[in-house]
Amino acid sequence: MRENNFDIVVVGAGHAGCEAALAAARMGARTALLTTSLDSIARMSCNPAIGGLAKGQLVREIDALGGEMGKVIDATGIQFRMINTGKGPAMHSPRAQADKNAYHVEMKRRLEAQQGLLLRQAMVTSLVIEQQQVRGVRTLSGHTYRAGAVILTTGTFLNGLLHFGPATIPGGRMGEPPALGLSECLRSAGLKMGRLKTDTPPRVNARTVDWDATEEQPPDPDPRPFSFSTERIDTEQISCYMTHTNAATHEIIRKSLDRSPLYDGQITAGMGPRYCPSIEIKVLRFPEKDSHLLFLEPEGRNTLEVYCNGLFTSLPMDVQEDMAHSIRGLEKAQIIRYGYAVEYDWAPPTQLGPGLETKRIRGLFHAGQINGTSGYEEAAAQGIMAGINAARKLQGKDPLILGRDEAYIGVLIDDLVTRGTEEPYRMFTSLAEYRLVLRQDNADRRLMKYGRENGLIPEALWQKLQRKEKAIRETTAYIHKTYHGGKNLAVMLRRPEMDFERLAELHPRLNELAPDGAVREQVQIETKYEGYLGRQMQQIQRFRRNEEKQIPDWIDYNQIPELRCEAREKLSDVQPVSLGQASRISGVSPADISVLMVYVEGRRKTGIRRQEAGAEGAKG
Repeated sequence: MRENNFDIVVVGAGHAGCEAALAAARMGARTALLTTSLDSIARMSCNPAIGGLAKGQLVREIDALGGEMGKVIDATGIQFRMINTGKGPAMHSPRAQADKNAYHVEMKRRLEAQQGLLLRQAMVTSLVIEQQQVRGVRTLSGHTYRAGAVILTTGTFLNGLLHFGPATIPGGRMGEPPALGLSECLRSAGLKMGRLKTDTPPRVNARTVDWDATEEQPPDPDPRPFSFSTERIDTEQISCYMTHTNAATHEIIRKSLDRSPLYDGQITAGMGPRYCPSIEIKVLRFPEKDSHLLFLEPEGRNTLEVYCNGLFTSLPMDVQEDMAHSIRGLEKAQIIRYGYAVEYDWAPPTQLGPGLETKRIRGLFHAGQINGTSGYEEAAAQGIMAGINAARKLQGKDPLILGRDEAYIGVLIDDLVTRGTEEPYRMFTSLAEYRLVLRQDNADRRLMKYGRENGLIPEALWQKLQRKEKAIRETTAYIHKTYHGGKNLAVMLRRPEMDFERLAELHPRLNELAPDGAVREQVQIETKYEGYLGRQMQQIQRFRRNEEKQIPDWIDYNQIPELRCEAREKLSDVQPVSLGQASRISGVSPADISVLMVYVEGRRKTGIRRQEAGAEGAKG
């Protein structure tokens, strides 16, 4: 490693870079993780939390693949909650407040301890590219790190610019310099680049908050871990709190819009995330609303810093003071960090294949905000997949591609590489067509086999899953064939008022068959939703038929005159691997898919006839 020759170099140690580097090293690749600051590894630049709507599903999937995010939040979380429990199981999502600094320290320690991984503080300024193949990276100090694959996880640092009202400061995050040179290198290599922005809120001193004027949001009494390897959460939990903006807050914002960099043309990257907008955008977009909900979230056990979730802004500092002091509970609050917007470069992800490798430069992978996503969880999900696929490429294996029917991670990556995005992308349950199957509770049953195949799941955890599957099968078979008081147990369990615990009280044999809560949960869900799950599996079978119809990579769409011009352009740009993926490209119609299907099948048959003719000729 002292010779600076590696199999894989990962650039950036945010949430994507950490997962990518750990996965690659654990798969046997000699890996270097380069970051501009070792003190910012896995830093939570924005909200001090992991999980949430659909994001919690992503974290459990990362864990099932052998990733680290779930384990680290289990070790450092300060408040765990399962949200959306009033809805069906497909909507349940785990979320945890993090001790922000403890999370960073714990992830850094795990990176330092990983065999086969070099962690080093260095600023990468350019790539080494030879004949459209990446060969390594160069740093600001002039060092070259040679590698067979490079994974860029640059976050908001590419030509980053911070906005505090009319004031601007170059940076990828407050107090940290931007990454310069890489964007220009990517452009010169033929990649398209764009500009995006996101916002952060002010932080206040807890000592100056009137907590009695806010509404408490307590933790779950029996917190549920994220990781399938964590037995239970034993650490003391703390509360978060809620308050609201009001008419006075909104008036302060409206009167200050002429000083907003978002509206005076200073920010050129657009409005930012649609589903996590700045408070000034919310006030203008929803003029009929008198208030907006805010969450006051502690940033750790050993700090009084409080994150004002929902008050994202790039307004000047004096306006932020007036705005905060107009809010119930914050009338005398001291702001200790002001909110700001960060504007940064990104590379539209339709330039990637489904394995997250760029199409133009072999061996170059992108993961995280460089692909236009927002959120730690979306970044980490891409990171572990990029790490796995970079290692698989060097092993001479095809990439691991998760289907939309297999994982939220599959939905995320397919949306990015097939449809692209024009604003920071975030995951929602509504984006998953098969969300009843893709629940947070069964991520291990869906994906741990892939982690196991790639050497990322230890034997003990794999055997634990096998015992769980056996218990689920035996318990399910038992309740379907057994009666109590003349009534079938499965039929009884389907009743709205019945759950597994009550059924076990009536029929104690179930306590022996399924002593584990995770087994009981799976049996209950699959029994109660058996009809819905059966219909969804039929939909999945239809979906898979189109996914299995591969499109050869030698197809020239410009040679198919029956396709519309827009379809030829979009198909040539995305280069779909299957008819299923082609059908999801914006601008490609069902009629185009029919034309493409006939063309591919015709070329396939022509190829078979040519092979047969060649074989006959060889015999003669």
